[in-house]
Amino acid sequence: MDQFLYFFTFQDASIAFIVIGITLLGIGSAYVGTFSFLDKKALLGDAISHAVLPGICLGFILAGEKNPIYIVGGAFVSGAIATFLSSWLKENTKLSEDTIIASILSVFFGFGIVLLTVIQKSGNPEMAGLNQFIFGNAIGILEEDLWIYGGLAVFIILVLSLFLKEFSLLVFNAEYGKAIGYPMGSIRLLFNVLMILSVVIGIQAIGVVLMAALLITPGAAARFWTDRLSVLLVLAGIFAVISGIIGTYISYVIPQMPTGPWVVVSLSVLALISFLFAPKRGLLYRNFARKNYLKKTQNEHILKSLYKASEEGKEGLLIEEIYMLYPEQKKQSLRSIKSLENDSQLFINQNFIKLTEQGRTEAKRVVRLHRLWESYLNEYMNIAPDHVHDSAEKLEHLLTPELEELLESRLNYPKLDPHQENIPRDHD
Repeated sequence: MDQFLYFFTFQDASIAFIVIGITLLGIGSAYVGTFSFLDKKALLGDAISHAVLPGICLGFILAGEKNPIYIVGGAFVSGAIATFLSSWLKENTKLSEDTIIASILSVFFGFGIVLLTVIQKSGNPEMAGLNQFIFGNAIGILEEDLWIYGGLAVFIILVLSLFLKEFSLLVFNAEYGKAIGYPMGSIRLLFNVLMILSVVIGIQAIGVVLMAALLITPGAAARFWTDRLSVLLVLAGIFAVISGIIGTYISYVIPQMPTGPWVVVSLSVLALISFLFAPKRGLLYRNFARKNYLKKTQNEHILKSLYKASEEGKEGLLIEEIYMLYPEQKKQSLRSIKSLENDSQLFINQNFIKLTEQGRTEAKRVVRLHRLWESYLNEYMNIAPDHVHDSAEKLEHLLTPELEELLESRLNYPKLDPHQENIPRDHD
């Protein structure tokens, strides 16, 4: 607890600088990564993050020490070469994009490991901590490093914010942007530069191996929660910041622990929570919604069957007759009958089932939607009357009051469906 309070009350100025740096890094990386995720270029970020390792090593060899300017410059050049090669090979060869990215990733990373091994055997005393670029160590970042990395992160955030509309066009409809006069090639080039920079500024804190996770996972996790780009960017930034601070804190408490893996673990937990519990898209929500939909569908089928029986002059149906209508859904039918009885839509006398007034109103609505949709399919889609039933059976449960009114007006309030059956109205 003492360490927790000491870290999060920022009694040490260096800790405050590190937290500010990891926050800026997280926001910048999440912003770039979200656009990359939406543009379906997630693998490119992974390739760039591995491809910067030889640039880091060459920067160290040229400077003879861990000079952040040389490190950043070397990493940027190496990442830029990898990005250029990826585009060039895609345009001039028949290789698939994933093959190109996998090749670039392995070749550059392998060359980087060779250079790192050469440096380690050189005996240079300044090489201590250079291998931290593999898995990252935020606590090992010096204050002067943070000025450079933090400044670049602010630059990335500002550029993305200023050109939000242009980057949105790039990932959603580049052809439309080109048609209305936007220089999409230049915008793509700027975006690639920002992606390379976002990788470069995160390599010491997160590491080249796991930097792709900080780029892609926040946006992927946030996508479960929203459809709006602005909210998506904010959520992705929050997820990245939370995971970055958790990873940094663990590196502070246990110095032997690299930052990158714990950042990825934290992000994975957030992504798992999003995958399971997010409204509308979460797995549990979708399973719950599916069960409710199936229950609603079966309930409406029962009501519709009873209403059709009343049209034939019957007062109701026996439970066995309903079972015969849905022979493969006996358990579901029994549950639906009990549920409808609890909702006061059915009246059960021994084994005989009748509609209540409330149930009759609801059944009339379902039958009306079914027959309206059959009429629409027949009149506007030119589907034969004997082929419209199955489609109407599926869609009658999804039609909203607004769509019902639209169908009524389009069909000029028909009285009969294609089978010459009456389309019931509330006043009937």
